[in-house]
Order: sequence, then structure tokens, then C-alpha cells
Amino acid sequence: MHPYRTKNCGELRRSNVRERARLSGWVHRARDHGGLLFIDLRDHYGLTQCVVEPDSPAFALASEARSEWVLTLTGPVVARSTDTVNPDLPTGEVELRIEEVAIQSRAEELPLPVFGDLDYPEETRLRYRFLDLRRERLHHNIVLRSQVVQSIRRRMTGAGFMEFQTPILTASSPEGARDFLVPSRLHPGKFYALPQAPQQFKQLIMVAGFDRYFQIAPCFRDEDGRADRSPGEFYQLDVEMSFVTQDDVFAAMEPVLHGVFEEFAGNRPVSRPPFPRIPYAESMLLYGSDKPDLRNPVMIADATQVFNREDVTFKAFKGKETVRAIPAPGAAAQPRSWFDRMNEWARGEGAAGLGYIVFEEENGRTVGKGPIAKFLSDDALSRLAVLTASKPGDAVFFAADKIGRAAVLAGQARLKIGSELSLTRKDCFEFCWIVDFPMYEWNEDEKRIDFSHNPFSMPNFDRDKFLALDLQDRDTILGIKAFQYDIVCNGVELSSGAIRNHRPDVMLKAFEIAGYSRDETEQRFSGMLNAFRYGAPPHGGTAPGIDRIVMLLADVPNIREVTMFPMNQQAQDLMMGAPSEVNPRQLRELHLRIVQPEKKS
Repeated sequence: MHPYRTKNCGELRRSNVRERARLSGWVHRARDHGGLLFIDLRDHYGLTQCVVEPDSPAFALASEARSEWVLTLTGPVVARSTDTVNPDLPTGEVELRIEEVAIQSRAEELPLPVFGDLDYPEETRLRYRFLDLRRERLHHNIVLRSQVVQSIRRRMTGAGFMEFQTPILTASSPEGARDFLVPSRLHPGKFYALPQAPQQFKQLIMVAGFDRYFQIAPCFRDEDGRADRSPGEFYQLDVEMSFVTQDDVFAAMEPVLHGVFEEFAGNRPVSRPPFPRIPYAESMLLYGSDKPDLRNPVMIADATQVFNREDVTFKAFKGKETVRAIPAPGAAAQPRSWFDRMNEWARGEGAAGLGYIVFEEENGRTVGKGPIAKFLSDDALSRLAVLTASKPGDAVFFAADKIGRAAVLAGQARLKIGSELSLTRKDCFEFCWIVDFPMYEWNEDEKRIDFSHNPFSMPNFDRDKFLALDLQDRDTILGIKAFQYDIVCNGVELSSGAIRNHRPDVMLKAFEIAGYSRDETEQRFSGMLNAFRYGAPPHGGTAPGIDRIVMLLADVPNIREVTMFPMNQQAQDLMMGAPSEVNPRQLRELHLRIVQPEKKS
């Protein structure tokens, strides 16, 4: 017999009755029931109830066992009586009658109980992550992650993609976040960078003629953590394809994403390909976001012209750059206090508030009620009802400000209304592509034009006219669209992607517009530019985030719930004690000296 186990703790069934078995695992729970000692033994595969009687030679040793001790138990498999069968447990029809006990290791008093599903402070959970990972819910999430990655690999190779690994030590690149820098011992004063993404390398793979590449790629960005973003590192399904249009990328990725979600969604419906394609400008208007949650049926309308009419006398909205109207279907039934809370919420978001109108029916016609309704003519109210597809019993809220701020507030209000009024559907997955992103944006802080998305994207603009652009022609430049796209699911951006800029002259011009000199661009991207000068195919790709995919499928609000060893919000690994100080000898080898920041007075 094997020294540790002949079966795992999730394997025994009624067909194994009368067999002699050996199990090894952790003590999930120990219970003394009137002399009988029950031990629930748990391993990666499941849990088996084991029992020992007081007159058994194994009883004394078994009774020493405490939670999370590691035991090896041996004995016959017996059937449970009908009234003690546990239908919620795969092994619930049988139990192991303990005849031999071997204690493999003891556990000290636990800082974090494994049995049960109580919430514990994040600091405790991360410091003792090895214990947290034993808990059923988190253990299941990590298993799910592994299964999702396996499914993705299977689907990608089945679609003709080949998996290649790209370097971890590389050169710094303007990907939109801070690099993690690695000092070079052999080249004093010079640094490697950990890749924010394998962007340049995957494009070079296309230049090298490999056609269809993918990788479950680690990415490193020195940025603050959020619920849907790990500080420090994350993984993405990195994809690149040659001789493709934007539509070709969509056609390749939609079956993979739909298939993975359908495989692990249970009974939750998943959008079927082709996924809706929404232009960026339309998404910002209708949903107040470039990552819209399509489970929410509320659609925002532009009501600026209505409030600028002569028969509308509401001065607070007159002359505003834009007025966004956010419908609230069925909200007329809500008490006045609910509308007041919505207004206070908007103020908490930094806005002046949310005006609103409630539509009611009087004498067979639709009329408006509420604080600002009296400032609108009947015709203006009718126009608002048509714009927002509102009817008696509905309400409409308003956000008036500069276009950017109004769009954001309207988008947040849309989500809140969808949640408050239970309009947003649950237990489903709604995908869409956001397309036609602007190539550039105005950086208000630095008063200059900057890339708005991926700097290596191909502008959707006539090549000759692009090369001849006047750098001072800000209006034309800010109006240029790019072959850039995002894939969004349930309001979560899974991926950015683009058809790449594979022409050296266009790439140099693109970076020149964003403030990079020709020499600087040549120096920073010499590998890519040199490659492009020796024949580069048109190519494009995308990179859905593995962590976010699993987070959605596991239905958890925080990405740390699907990451095996995450950092905390301050980018610290509490379990391993990283980041940590290094000794002076290591610093000398790397030609570095620590300069502490000045203390604030």
C-alpha cells in the first residue's frame, strides 16, 4: 500500500465499500459525538468523513488531531446509514473507518480559520495567503483560473495560433504607465525594464513571418492597484496576427472568448458572436463610458438643444457645453427622499447635483413634475420624453457641464440608476467592441498633444495627408481616429487592441505629433523601426486580461480573489516581505546608491 494514499479525499464512492483505503490530507474539522470521533479530512480534491470508535487502538492518536494538522488515515470504507448520508458531498454516501493514524505534521494555532467562509481583514489574508488558499471559495477560484487558461490555450492552438515566449528583461517603452526598472551590473548606469506588455516583441514576431502568435504573458506596471487591476503584475492573453483587418481580429477572438465564457458560465447566458460594435463617441454619449455595461438598458440622451430653446427658462442649464439626460424607468414610484439621495450622491461625486423631471399622466396626456419641470414648455417636455423614450411613471435626471465631466457623471448616474431600480440584469455576460478611438488627446496638464490609446496603432487617415500634417493643426490632429478597439464585458474592459502602424515613415510622424523628436523615436524603438525597414506585414492584435476574465466568471468584485499570491494596495507582498532592503554589497555591484526622499516638514 502506498505510504500516503490509495485514494484522494474526493474519490471514495459507494462502489468502494469494503475496500481498504488510505487517505492523506488536512483536518478540516474534528467532532466528538458521544464517544465517536469524526474527522473531516480534506485535500485538493475534496473531503471525506472519517470515524473512529473509543475502543479502537487508533482513537488516542486520532483524538490529538486539531484543525489543519496533516494526517494519514487508513481503514475500511463503509456505507453511511440512510439518515446520515450527506447529499451535498460527492463522498457523502460513505465514510472511512479509521484503524491506523499517522501524524505527518502539526499546525500551530491558526491566525486564519480555514473552515467556514467568514470575512477576515485583507492584511491577515495576504500575510497568511497559504492558509487563505486552503479555504474552499478561494481554492475554487484558483482552480477555475487554471482551467480557464487551459481552455484558452486549447482554443488558440485549435485556431492555428502558436505560443511563443517573449523576453522579460527589455527596454523601457511609453506604454502609459511607469516601468519597473532593473539595474544592469555589467553596464553601469543603464537599466532594463520589465515589459508593460510584449507589444514590440509580438510585432517583431509578425515581421519574422510567424503569422499567428499568442502567449499567456506576464506584464509589469508600476501603477496603483484597483479592484480590477493588480499593482505590479498581471497576465494577459497576448495575441498578434499578420495580414489582417480589424474585422479579422474580431472574427478570431470572438469564438475564443464566447467559448471560454460559455464553458465556465454555468447556466448564465453569454453574448453570441458577432459582438456589437460601438464607436467610441457613441459609447461616451449613450453610456457615459468607453466600457459600457450592456446589461443595463438605460441609454443617455443629449438634451442640450432642448434646454437652449427659447421656451425653456431654466437658467442653470443655459449655455452649458452639454446637458445629458439619463432616463430612470419606473422611478416615478420612488419617494421624494430617493430623488434627494440621488442628488446628494451626485454632489458627493463632485457635481453641483442632478436635476430631474418626473413624467405623469393627466387627462390623457403626459406632463412633467419636479423641481425644474415648471421651467419647460409642454412642447419641450414632449421633446424630452421622445429623446429619452420616457413615458408616464418614468423620471429623467440631468447632468450639465463640460462634455467630458457631464459624460462621466451621466455614466455613473446610469449605473447607479440601473442598480437602484434593479434594471441591470444579473447572471449573464454581455460583450461588445468599442471601436474608432481617437488617435490623440489633449494633455491639459502638460498643454500638449498625447497618444490617447496605444502609440503603435495605425491612424485611420489618408497616409499622404497624415505625413503632411501641420503639427500646429490641433483640430485636425485631435479629430483623427485610429484602428484601435477594446473588448468589454459587463462594463469591464478585458482588452485593448489595434491594427498596428507598420510603416516607419507613418510611425515617425505619429510620434512626432505626440512630441517625440525623430532621433528620440529612432533611439527608443530602434529594434522595431529597423525591422519595419526590412519588410513588415500589415498586422494587428489584442490582449484580453486573464485576471479580469476569471474575475467575471468567478463573480467576485476584486481581482485579488482570483490571483494566487497578490500584493496589497500599496504594492507590498506581506507574505514574502517584498519590497525589501538589500545589503550594501549588492548596491555596490549594481553601482547604485540609495537617496532617501526628503521628509516633509
